Amino acid sequence: MEFAGLKIRESNKPMQCVWMQAGVVRKKLCNTDFYCSACRFDKVMMRVSEQNRRLRKKGQAPGGRRGGILFWKEKMKEQPLGQRPCLHYMKGRIQFRMCTNDYKCGNCEFDQYFHDQHTVHAVVKPVDVLDIHGFKIPQGYYLHQGHAWVKIEENSEVRIGLDDFALRMLGPLDEITAPLVGKKVSREQKSILLKRKEHRAMVLSPVSGVVTALNADLISEGKKANRDPYTEGWIIRVHADNLRDDLKKLMIGGEAEDYLAGQIDQLYTVIEEEAGPLAADGGQLGHDIFGSLPDRSWERLTGEFLDK
Repeated sequence: MEFAGLKIRESNKPMQCVWMQAGVVRKKLCNTDFYCSACRFDKVMMRVSEQNRRLRKKGQAPGGRRGGILFWKEKMKEQPLGQRPCLHYMKGRIQFRMCTNDYKCGNCEFDQYFHDQHTVHAVVKPVDVLDIHGFKIPQGYYLHQGHAWVKIEENSEVRIGLDDFALRMLGPLDEITAPLVGKKVSREQKSILLKRKEHRAMVLSPVSGVVTALNADLISEGKKANRDPYTEGWIIRVHADNLRDDLKKLMIGGEAEDYLAGQIDQLYTVIEEEAGPLAADGGQLGHDIFGSLPDRSWERLTGEFLDK
């Protein structure tokens, strides 16, 4: 498959850890989707390889079983130039491409091009989707109480969008806007603006950091988010200032399921109080809940479910 001139690999098979691909360790599969900064194994290997590097620099030979461990990039450099794969190939993202920059990704033109053309614009593909009373959220996504989702990417960057619950509750949106690239957002501060006709609502940012990408399609066609909240519906990418602490305040897995189930019960109560029982989709709530309620209910819906 090609995307913006890139030959993208398509495979759901478990990938070998970069340390295994480089030949530093005999067997290790990646279980963090190559989000290495969140991997305990990578942290240990980095520490040991750095310790060994310092010893060798002093003219001392590292001993023991760990003595032969060196940084995977240094191990790769032992290979002939034509056999050194690009890091994006090693992470299963592209067809084979040779590294031509000595694994110095920070000043590699292709690495910058890849992130500009693929990482920012490519569709986020959830692996497994949880169904909670008809509402969906992908496994591995973090959820904020105000119904913004967070998907961890690389180098403390996250992608942020609005969950299925909020988008179905408010119905098809005309416009979704957020701070421009380079602007700061702060956790628990109103950062994303939703518009439907004359109605407005703000969504709280689930993390603090600097905006690195904006889904401009949603400015002119906000309903794209309603069609696919977790793929085309991403709103912004943010380089988080303190991702570890921010994630502690978000929900994931069973906690997110329980929270969403409680929110659905609360939504049923609001619907009954505003307009009586709502019949839709064989007993389940439909895709434009606000559209079936009085106009005055917008303030109540956004106040009770988004502004928290």
